Amino acid sequence: MLIFDNNKHVFPLYQRALSLMISKDFADEKSGKITLVKKQHSEQENSRRELLAVEQEAKQEKIIEQYGKDHFKTQMMSQFFSQVLSKVNNDFDDKESLYASEIRIENAASNILEILAVKAASINKITPLMQSLPWLSDELINLVNKPQYRTRSDVQVTDNHLALSYVGLDNLKLVMPTFMLKHLLPSNTTPYPLLKRKLWNNALSIGLSAKILANKYEIDEFSAFAAGLFSNIGLILISRGVLHNFNEMLKAELKDAYDNRDKRLHDILVEFDMSPELLLNQLTERHTQMSADIVELMRFDRLMVTEPLFDLAIIDDIEKMHPIAQMVAKAKAFVMFRSLAKEELIESDEAKALLSAVKLTPADISLLKRSDIDHIKLNFE
Repeated sequence: MLIFDNNKHVFPLYQRALSLMISKDFADEKSGKITLVKKQHSEQENSRRELLAVEQEAKQEKIIEQYGKDHFKTQMMSQFFSQVLSKVNNDFDDKESLYASEIRIENAASNILEILAVKAASINKITPLMQSLPWLSDELINLVNKPQYRTRSDVQVTDNHLALSYVGLDNLKLVMPTFMLKHLLPSNTTPYPLLKRKLWNNALSIGLSAKILANKYEIDEFSAFAAGLFSNIGLILISRGVLHNFNEMLKAELKDAYDNRDKRLHDILVEFDMSPELLLNQLTERHTQMSADIVELMRFDRLMVTEPLFDLAIIDDIEKMHPIAQMVAKAKAFVMFRSLAKEELIESDEAKALLSAVKLTPADISLLKRSDIDHIKLNFE
């Protein structure tokens, strides 16, 4: 987001928050946070020093051999990560190809959001579109059969039209964008097992925060909610693409080394770890623009999300942004502040700079603090 990128006081916090989504250890490292370790007892410390002295001589004998190995490993890592970077850059630069091959959102799903965005929306207009989306039928049927939403515990809904009617238009405005985003999430985020959940929770909190603020400022809540969710599409696609390419390319290199009986190379490759810096750089540089580009390809006319997402990507003054973009920017800043504060990764003066950058007022902050921005509340009457 340009409003964060171009602010020298906020940009480090922006990167810190993205680092925290990748892993807590990486965020600590990026923030310079020092974890205090208890000192060992004096006897243990003396024993350790004696052991180190004995080992030092043996290490010196191996230093020449080890230098050669380290030099080879450095060369191979540099070459491999250059190849990974080249692949992801090619993939991410071709938005149309990326959309066609990676986005698992059919036109019918976008058309449902278009219908929901107008006052003349009706279940009958949505039903034919739902018939072409088996995953949506499954999601709705699973939803209405959850214990908290069932009027009778002994009755199971199996018909998708009945499920849609039971959910209703107001609830569908909340669940439809979340279902679409859910289908974009990566299936595997190794070696960062918590990343998938963080991507989801972050997007949902931004969407709900934007909706709450939109209600306060009398702006379209549905568009604000959808724009907040979809503003994280770039984060999801980049995380998925970088990790997938790294894992698949490393697997291929390992296979080639094994097939060629190159034990030296194979032993080096198994030591390779994903570079969090590579992922962070891609997220920082690309995700806001990618979100806007992908949403543009969804061809929304009535749902007001495309212009706001482009404003987030190209404007660094919140007062010059579309009103819905302003709500999303405020929501992102608050969610960023909350996640960093929870891990004690932000100081009071940094928090002030972050929240001031998006003109988040004390009343806005108080409203968001006392609101539930982590769970969707559906109303079945």
